[in-house]
Amino acid sequence: MGSFALVVRLVLADVRRHRAQAAMLLLAVTVATATMALGLSLRGVSAALYEQTRAATAGPDVVALSGDTGPAVTSALASLADDPEVIAHHGPYRIVYADLTTHGSHMSSAVSSGVVVHGFAETPGTVNRPLVTSGRWVRPGGAVVERGFAAALGIGVGDRVTIAGRSYPVVGIAVTAATSVYPWAAQIGPYGGPSDSGGLVWLTPPDARTLAGRDLPVTTAMDLKLRDPAATGAFIEAFADVHRDSTVRVNLRTWQFTAEQDTVILSNSQPILVVGSWLLGFLAVTGVAALAAGRAVEQTRRAGLLKAVGATPGLIATVLLTEYLALALIGDALGLVIARLTVPGIAGPTASRIGDAAGPGGATVATATALAVAVAVLSTLRPTLRAMRTATVTALAAAAHQPRHRPRHQRLLTALSALLPTPLLLGLRLTARRPGRAVLQACSTATTVIATVALLTVYSQEERGYGLNGSSVLPDLRGELDRRLMLAVVVLLVALAVVNTVTLTWTTAMEARATMAVARTLGATPGQIAAGLSAAQVLPALPGAMAGVPLGIGVCGLFSARNTIMPPVSWMFAAALVTLLVTAAFTALPARLAARRPVARTLSAEAAA
Repeated sequence: MGSFALVVRLVLADVRRHRAQAAMLLLAVTVATATMALGLSLRGVSAALYEQTRAATAGPDVVALSGDTGPAVTSALASLADDPEVIAHHGPYRIVYADLTTHGSHMSSAVSSGVVVHGFAETPGTVNRPLVTSGRWVRPGGAVVERGFAAALGIGVGDRVTIAGRSYPVVGIAVTAATSVYPWAAQIGPYGGPSDSGGLVWLTPPDARTLAGRDLPVTTAMDLKLRDPAATGAFIEAFADVHRDSTVRVNLRTWQFTAEQDTVILSNSQPILVVGSWLLGFLAVTGVAALAAGRAVEQTRRAGLLKAVGATPGLIATVLLTEYLALALIGDALGLVIARLTVPGIAGPTASRIGDAAGPGGATVATATALAVAVAVLSTLRPTLRAMRTATVTALAAAAHQPRHRPRHQRLLTALSALLPTPLLLGLRLTARRPGRAVLQACSTATTVIATVALLTVYSQEERGYGLNGSSVLPDLRGELDRRLMLAVVVLLVALAVVNTVTLTWTTAMEARATMAVARTLGATPGQIAAGLSAAQVLPALPGAMAGVPLGIGVCGLFSARNTIMPPVSWMFAAALVTLLVTAAFTALPARLAARRPVARTLSAEAAA
């Protein structure tokens, strides 16, 4: 049999014998790589969607806006259209600032929002041709609503909207690249001042003129197509030099600025997912390391058998590592598929852009794969090296690994724990004899508390809605997306932490079964044994939970704005306390099952080994 076929058969046979452990490894790697791939895939996705929308709608290279009105404004905009670098233009046209109220088909009550109304001709020009995605383009007496705005309002073709007291039927839904995504359609505010959140509606020029006649603020705009779309900076500088002494205020917005503004809505999503993937990757390493430690004796015996039949050290290492690497790579592939399917739902929360969000690119695939391989290698390398270095006879007779005894440490421990209740005494000694595992449990708990503090911080922020005057009837889409992503990451972290806690408890119980059997012969009850095994996980979790609070505050401070509102300290420590209680609860079942193992059978098995 060839070496490759031998390795494959051995790996498949071991996976079939340990299906639960294989599923746990697969789950951990899939969750970590999917989160990382999703976070990295969001980089540049807004720009890609903007480019696709810009190409489909003949988006302008520069939009000129003036909060002033009159002949001077018209003359200034006309000079822009006559510039040698301008090859096409649209306008000037009116932008009217008003209020919109609707009873959408998906709304149980009236919804009010700020709106900007663009007066567009019934026949679109060569620049800034909004793409109708539903219904038809504007007609007299009818309104076309920008798609992101329509989605937020819950309206469609056939509904009616009231703008500044006048009702209009919605005849179409469209998208454009001339403005930023909803809710930043205003570009500039009334009279050139700051803008509020709001949506975009198109009317015919006569309807827009009638609306402006109701003493509503008006901005004059013109869309420009340049000979060189990349030379917007030079064009703006030249315009500023020519009109340096002009009293007319003209604001020039480039397509690069609009594309950059689109990214604001995802500005927090990528850090949440990337940092979350780091934490998930750490928990994955912790869980897989616990699995590998629990199977260390079996793997050592397996290495002894392979040595006995003439296997080389290289072949043994390949057999022992391939199982974990293969499962990690399968989990990596599943994570990448999940990320590819999830990206579109996260990349376009406002529906203001069209096109397909690209899935994970080459760099993202390489990074996620590196994470999956690191999880497998870092958590299984030590048990594999130990199995390879163990002599054949010793490996074939391998028993549960006993921690090294430290005489001074043991004497001090005995003196300190002699007066403790039996469960605490057992738990403290198990913890002290396996300091590495205690550190893993503490770090796992701290990771969970860090994520929980971050979640509390996200939910503590004051959100200003997109409705009229900041009403929450139209929610802040960016804050809503951040909260959903943060909640999803925390749920995944808690799930992995629970799996790790159960795994660590069971591994500790299997390695300490002889010690626990001796304790039973000296009078300890099964309940005390189970409580001791639980205490062995809760004791290191206590400092981890306490450290997680300040670490969580530090992480939030590192990735949050200066005006971030932190949750009350009492909430954070309450979250740490809940984490400890959950840890104790999930250690109870494996500890109780291990404590019920018959003493005679355990001691007989240890004696035979």
